Amino acid sequence: MGNSDTPDPLAVVPQLTTFVRQVVKETERMISYFFKGEEEGEVSSYLESPVTSLQREGGSGNGLRYGLGAMQGWRVEMEDAHTAVPCLPPALGTWSFFAVYDGHGGSRVARYCSEHLLRQVRSNWDFSGGGQASVEKVKGGIRAGFLQIDSRMQRAWRFSSWGCSGSTVVAVTVSPTHVYFINCGDSRAVLRRAGGTHFYTEDHKPFLPREQDRIRRAGGTVTLQRVNGSLAVSRALGDFNFKAAEWRSQTEQLVSPEPEVYEIERSDKDQFIILACDGIWDIISNEDLCQFVSSRLQLTDSLEDVCSQVIHVCLYKI
Repeated sequence: MGNSDTPDPLAVVPQLTTFVRQVVKETERMISYFFKGEEEGEVSSYLESPVTSLQREGGSGNGLRYGLGAMQGWRVEMEDAHTAVPCLPPALGTWSFFAVYDGHGGSRVARYCSEHLLRQVRSNWDFSGGGQASVEKVKGGIRAGFLQIDSRMQRAWRFSSWGCSGSTVVAVTVSPTHVYFINCGDSRAVLRRAGGTHFYTEDHKPFLPREQDRIRRAGGTVTLQRVNGSLAVSRALGDFNFKAAEWRSQTEQLVSPEPEVYEIERSDKDQFIILACDGIWDIISNEDLCQFVSSRLQLTDSLEDVCSQVIHVCLYKI
């Protein structure tokens, strides 16, 4: 007697054949994406050699210092942007905001968010509250700001030539008592405290069970760990080609604009926070990067220099 749980080999073969065909098809699609495809007149998204000029910036406020570095690298255009506001306007003058926007499919969404996202968040009374808002209201105001700016951009996209660009966002809002970590996509924030990695945000990848469930409920698939075999992140601002399911709410689309917001009470043992796009985290782990930054801070006070060194290390590790 055979085991009734043993699958019929004849039933498995067609499934396997279909799977192999799908893998071949998706592999061909990805190869055509990453290379030039001159025969079809396509333009590659990557350069033959990287653009290594660095954008650097630094400043201070509210007892904090910040430094940043940005490099175009192998991309045909610089698609990333940032926001650094060490002192927000009154009545939130004791608060700070820093964000990294990792654009894809063009720079328009990343640049727009760098100019308007903070203002959109601040416009929510739940966030500002005259500087007296509760932790939960601050978090709710941040979420609302993300959904509002995505709706504004989508309306513009429908009636103009916005293209199909998108952007992940990782940010921190620092109040006198808390740090609010904000993540939408696969950029990442890490908090170093007392010589260890105290906290880090979770990347929003399509293969995560909760993300995969939402994608499938919206009528999509996860193939080769990508949304519909195409997009490698499951949450982002923009990417409106993946937000066309009119029967589903804004946060239940193939790609969601809803950020996750975490609050951490500040401590005298806090050392630094790193915000970086996936181009950094794909190369170096949380702990290794924190160790690298710690070692460099023993040699220099220039946060801009440390950022530049991190970028160069990751560029030449590829």
